[in-house]
Amino acid sequence: MSTSSTPDPAHILHALSQWAGELGFSGLAVSRADLEKDEQLMQRWLDEGLHGEMDYLARNAEMRRNPAALVPETLSVISVRMPYWPQAAPAREILRSPHKAYISRYALGRDYHKTVRGRLRQLARRLQQQIGPFGFRAFADSAPVLEKALARDASLGWIGKNTLLIDKDQGSYFFLGELFTDLALPASQAAAVDNGCGACQACIRACPTGAILPQGQLDARRCISYLTIELKGAIPENMREAIGNRIFGCDDCQLVCPWNRHAQTAVDPDFAVRHGLDDVDLIALFGWTEETFLRNTEGMPLRRAGYISWLRNLAVALGNGPPTREAIDALNTRREHPSDIVREHVSWALERLTQPGAH
Repeated sequence: MSTSSTPDPAHILHALSQWAGELGFSGLAVSRADLEKDEQLMQRWLDEGLHGEMDYLARNAEMRRNPAALVPETLSVISVRMPYWPQAAPAREILRSPHKAYISRYALGRDYHKTVRGRLRQLARRLQQQIGPFGFRAFADSAPVLEKALARDASLGWIGKNTLLIDKDQGSYFFLGELFTDLALPASQAAAVDNGCGACQACIRACPTGAILPQGQLDARRCISYLTIELKGAIPENMREAIGNRIFGCDDCQLVCPWNRHAQTAVDPDFAVRHGLDDVDLIALFGWTEETFLRNTEGMPLRRAGYISWLRNLAVALGNGPPTREAIDALNTRREHPSDIVREHVSWALERLTQPGAH
């Protein structure tokens, strides 16, 4: 990066906010935060092993603490929000239908990493057209960045008990993104955001696996999003029943959050539901070949799980569903699958569905 002069920073921030809205962002603010305290809290979380097998989180502590260590010459961080909640089948209805597959609503459309980073680059280039060259890099859950802490310090919300950023007017159904820049922009002047969770315990009570700890921490080893996406081995047996029909991620802590009564529905076509995956039978998805999986998840967050974990998760969900002949027959087609992970979870599901008094 090469440091640029910043003509009329107040004008720049006003223009950025206006352009951000045109690009689909619902909020933009600037921080020049000291993240050392947040990094210490994260290090304590790592030291307690609450990150499970996500070893990549234990690397690059200095880059998380100091944005300039990640992108040299960074002077300001521009944080943005982008709503993602799609127009889809009602989440609670799908969760109450054990023969249906529940997919976290953020994952039903295009991969958000690409969308958010792409729009941030458009935002930066538009500003370059106005004021001349300056250095920047765009991020969206794609580098060792303490996104929620930066957004909090920019007054875009508070970090709730479910560890997500929450805004009193927009809830939490949004993605975060950042522009690290060598522009010396003033920090946003909005008043510090009070923590709006208060005494509410809704998310803690609603978590199916007890992953949300009372002190505002998440035990990733128990989180359904971790178990169905990040974990590549066997799902612990004592966690399988609680997963229910959730085959990719979980929204429960957000569904019960009172602040999400005000959440925006995404209008961006990138987050529109693809392939009818908001309302689809488990058996239909379990029948997908790997070729079908790769074709139907192209450009989507669902690719992250991989085909083996996809079948593993579906087997668990089928095992938690009604003991119909169709479900048992579907599971039997995978009994001899080459993957021992798939075979183990299929066997577990079949045992549940065929034992006397099956649910």
